[in-house]
Amino acid sequence: MSSEPVERRVSYIGDRLRSSRCSICGEEYFRPKDYCGKCGRKSYGKMEDIDLFYEKGTLEVCTLVNKPTNKFAKLGPYIYGIVSFHDGKVRVPSRLTDLVLSDKEIQLPDLEGQDVVPRFRRRHRVKASEIVPTISLAFTLAEGYYPHQSHIITKPGKEYETPGIVGYGVYVSKFRIKERVMERSIPFMDEDSITAAVEAGKMALIHSGIDSSLVGKVYVGSESNPYVVKPIASKVAQVLKLGEEEKTDGLQGVDAIDTEFACKAATSMFKDATSLVHYPGSRTSYAMVIAADNSQAAPRDEVGGELDLFVGYGGSAFIFGMQDVIAEVEGWYSCTSDTPDFWRRELQSYPRHGGRFTGKPAYFKHVVKAYKKLMARLNLQRSDVNYFVSHQPNVGFPTKVAKELGFKEEQYVPGLKVSKFGNTYSGASPIGLAAVLDKAKPNERIVIVSYGSGAGSDAYSLITTSQIEEKKHRQKFTVQHQIENEHIKYVDYDTYRKFKLGL
Repeated sequence: MSSEPVERRVSYIGDRLRSSRCSICGEEYFRPKDYCGKCGRKSYGKMEDIDLFYEKGTLEVCTLVNKPTNKFAKLGPYIYGIVSFHDGKVRVPSRLTDLVLSDKEIQLPDLEGQDVVPRFRRRHRVKASEIVPTISLAFTLAEGYYPHQSHIITKPGKEYETPGIVGYGVYVSKFRIKERVMERSIPFMDEDSITAAVEAGKMALIHSGIDSSLVGKVYVGSESNPYVVKPIASKVAQVLKLGEEEKTDGLQGVDAIDTEFACKAATSMFKDATSLVHYPGSRTSYAMVIAADNSQAAPRDEVGGELDLFVGYGGSAFIFGMQDVIAEVEGWYSCTSDTPDFWRRELQSYPRHGGRFTGKPAYFKHVVKAYKKLMARLNLQRSDVNYFVSHQPNVGFPTKVAKELGFKEEQYVPGLKVSKFGNTYSGASPIGLAAVLDKAKPNERIVIVSYGSGAGSDAYSLITTSQIEEKKHRQKFTVQHQIENEHIKYVDYDTYRKFKLGL
């Protein structure tokens, strides 16, 4: 009988930070074990699985790697050490990530003893023909940009007649580039759309308080998958332990699928997720929709380089269900046409766009149509809407469409975050929605209208419930936190391009 590929076995252990404990003597081990080294044969069948994925560790000791080997060369100097959990009962090797080091900044003794949080990242550099290696043995400081948040599973308290959002999360990098009026999030060297999808999904599970095994469907929308053939969703499902876990064969009892429709690759699935959890025959309690993109753009000295002034990086995740809903889905409307305003051909590294053609016949035509049809179907007036969010490829388009539709600044500015994170493609309007949910009060109506080149729009009306206030204390990593945090690191253009290419 042949064994599984090495990368599969490594990722199964390291992506989730799995360990084990002997129920007889309490000895703990990094990685799952069938028996205890102290108790021997009598411990068979008595080893407990431990999950460190949501836990906080301590950096016990560390060292500086000045000259990395070929696989890590792009990282430059980095810090490697030992992280302990459970008062030193289990120790794991680790790399501190999200650090751009110089000799003057390195104070190793100051780092030792600090609390750290596991991050899901690329492990090291590989050839284009190889599988991208990932792991959660990368850590960031718990008192830095990424605060530690526990995943506390809570028993559902209220069943709703109308399905809706039960939890959400947003993830953008602490690295930014600031030019003109735009500030944009950029990935660190070991980040991509997959790592953003996992981190956003993790935040959504924390905020919702649900058991991840109850998520029966996950959709991941992106237009920057590191693979042409291989889904992001399968990795997300495994790392987040979505659906029932079959421990004997390492499979997850969940339907995981990638979706693609430019910048509405995720919002297109809001209606599918809503319908799925509402249909009794599906037996799906919760469905997760994730948007994640390392938005592509050619360098500025190449054709299409003008996009490089607007693109960002990040992810967002929304969990839909019928219990403890924070925002009910009141209705939706979608429209589509073959309007080729933006595209990327096979084997091409960067997208092209149709210049002025992307405006009136593309973005504005679809956004306005979807909005007006939704409002007519639900018999709503503009005065019935508290917040309006639209797709945000730049600052001008969403501002112009909001004004044309008659919205005031207090209705559309709270969800307008493109000037802080850049155009995160599939995550652009969902991040705007999350920003509104962060501040919304009960019984407020939010209208979100996405747009995807090629072309189409999805318009949704959401009504917040009383439980939106009850769950706010679970969310430390809010959109505003990611805008105002003192640990944000700004870089120059050359560093930005280097980070964009990644490991």
